[in-house]
Amino acid sequence: MALKLIFMGTPSFAVPILKSINNSKHEILAVYTNPPKKSRRGQRLNESSVHQISKQLKLKVRHPEKLDDEEELKFLKKINPDLVVVVAYGKIIPKNMLNLKNIKFINIHASLLPKWRGAAPIQRSIIAMDGETGISIMKIVPQLDAGPFMLQKKIIIKNDDNYTSLSIKLSKLGSEAILEALHLIENKSLEWINQNEKKVTYAKKILKQESQINWNQPAKQLIAKIRGLNPYPGVWFKHKKVKIKIIDAVEVFVSGNTGEVIDDNLTIACKENSIKVLSLQKEGKKILKVKDFLSGHKLKKGDDLN
Repeated sequence: MALKLIFMGTPSFAVPILKSINNSKHEILAVYTNPPKKSRRGQRLNESSVHQISKQLKLKVRHPEKLDDEEELKFLKKINPDLVVVVAYGKIIPKNMLNLKNIKFINIHASLLPKWRGAAPIQRSIIAMDGETGISIMKIVPQLDAGPFMLQKKIIIKNDDNYTSLSIKLSKLGSEAILEALHLIENKSLEWINQNEKKVTYAKKILKQESQINWNQPAKQLIAKIRGLNPYPGVWFKHKKVKIKIIDAVEVFVSGNTGEVIDDNLTIACKENSIKVLSLQKEGKKILKVKDFLSGHKLKKGDDLN
């Protein structure tokens, strides 16, 4: 018997999962997403990725400022779904919703719980140089990402993965895993596995102040941070009062004074080994390969970037 469900999600990460459900036999009664945001100049409203694709798929969209009000509770009671699927929605599901009878709430989380509970699991897994990550489909409880999970799927984190590439892989994995989860729920054959509280780690929100480069760290650690924070907020340094973001770089096994440019190809010394910059971007400008960048911005051997 096909399930009737509500989908809650906001960014592009959630889109393949929404489309996967929509292409299945299960019925999406409504989609919740964050409200449209004003553009910087306030001339138009920007709808979320989930909002845009939902309109294309002719799905009913709701975008309340908050969930914890009587109107949304009444709506949920009225349509009475079997299931609510949450994927990077950006809002906490209130207790009065979670307590509704006969409605299951599940979340697709981009880590292998209990590792990396919280807001930025993909970024933190790359920055920590984890060898693997994955998708957990879990029951939503009032505590942050603490509910038992029904299934997990793993993937390897490759050396060249950044936030964008790993997000795409995990989103695809989630779009496959949700169909398996729905099958288990439909056939009442799921088993909940409690998380090991002794192994919990937290993926705290990425703060802007984390973006400025500290050269006094091993090159491989800085490379991981560059990849984990690409494209947003990115990592950057200043040269002649110009903010410059490093887009891509590799570790090279040469040394020098920490934070010093040690050749004419933009190799920069770290605490341990060095990074060779491959592409970078001045604030407000387009991304350039290092050769093109250096032809217009004089960054030379011996410059101190501390």
